[in-house]
Amino acid sequence: MSQGIRVRFPSCAFYILLMKKNSPNAIQVSASILSADFSRLGEEIKRCEAAGADRFHVDVMDGHFVPVITMGPLIVAAIRSLTALPIDAHLMVEHPGMHLEQFIAAGADSIYLHAECYGVLRPACRGLGQFPKEVDRIDAAQILSDIAKIQKAGKKAFVTLNPGTPLCLEDILRAIDGVLIMSVNPGFAGQAFKPEAVEKIRQLRKIYSGDIAIDGGINAKTAPPVVAAGANILAAASYLFAPPDMRPVIDCLRQLKI
Repeated sequence: MSQGIRVRFPSCAFYILLMKKNSPNAIQVSASILSADFSRLGEEIKRCEAAGADRFHVDVMDGHFVPVITMGPLIVAAIRSLTALPIDAHLMVEHPGMHLEQFIAAGADSIYLHAECYGVLRPACRGLGQFPKEVDRIDAAQILSDIAKIQKAGKKAFVTLNPGTPLCLEDILRAIDGVLIMSVNPGFAGQAFKPEAVEKIRQLRKIYSGDIAIDGGINAKTAPPVVAAGANILAAASYLFAPPDMRPVIDCLRQLKI
């Protein structure tokens, strides 16, 4: 990933006008706990709650769909015991359908499935260790089966798109509870926000009125354009956890609610 590209965004007044038009759902701040201090996870959860976070985002990585391994249902269960806020399990795993019951039992409120697990991978990412995973279309019947399992358990089902995967959800939009747009490639640290995510959100919002989440590089500069385009759930990681006081960060994001 290039780290030297600088993106200039229009003025705040421009975004305020767009947000009034394009954000039908309330802005929610999702605390991405991968950036939390796991040596005191309980304190971090309470710090997020006290600062006004709306939900928790748990990045589950298996070392196959993405190059690193992170956490699983045990961490979801631990967080569930500490908070009543919604927990989103973002499954960056090769065979998500195999793990649904575990995350449902652990207490996840929403499960995020990657579209790339339900289609034919592009040739450049089919092999072991070839990333990021990308598809051009999905097998609607296959993913709808897993969506139905999630919803039958009383949970919400979101579908996630990697940056290189186009909008290919027309056949399933009516069945899902939300869409997560990745603005970085999952599993790689230190990436810059991909501005093309803004247009992807804008196009999605034209055909979809449900929740649209954004994950990757969200901060004070990148959040306004994605909200203006139509995103309403902002997954924040280091931008949220790095400061000693989270409240100004959450207030900054939530003031985008116009």
